[in-house]
Amino acid sequence: MTKIAIIEDDQVINQMYRMKFEAAGFEVSTAGDGETGVALVKKVTPDIILLDLQMPHMNGAEALTAIRGNAASSKTPVIILTNLGEEEAPKNLRSLGIHSYIVKAELTPSQVVERVKDALAASA
Repeated sequence: MTKIAIIEDDQVINQMYRMKFEAAGFEVSTAGDGETGVALVKKVTPDIILLDLQMPHMNGAEALTAIRGNAASSKTPVIILTNLGEEEAPKNLRSLGIHSYIVKAELTPSQVVERVKDALAASA
């Protein structure tokens, strides 16, 4: 079973994506902030990560830096899933090796699942 980590501080969105990905056959782990998300990634070693940018305790860019600093997750595909437009995002995201950037309002949850499947196929 493919493992996905969803790191998102909005619990309604977090649970909505959990249900969508579980229905699509994924094993889902979630975290409500960047700091907890980094610990989660170390613990479960997901196959792919959905990462929000605006979160408490540690923002998405800081969390991604920590995730990339861990050998086990240094190459794990990461999809940024946020409401920030790409032009508003931290400039270093691309250099940290994100797979893609999704603005939540632009895609349905089903479309996000398809993007994740595409990312997994591309990284296989």
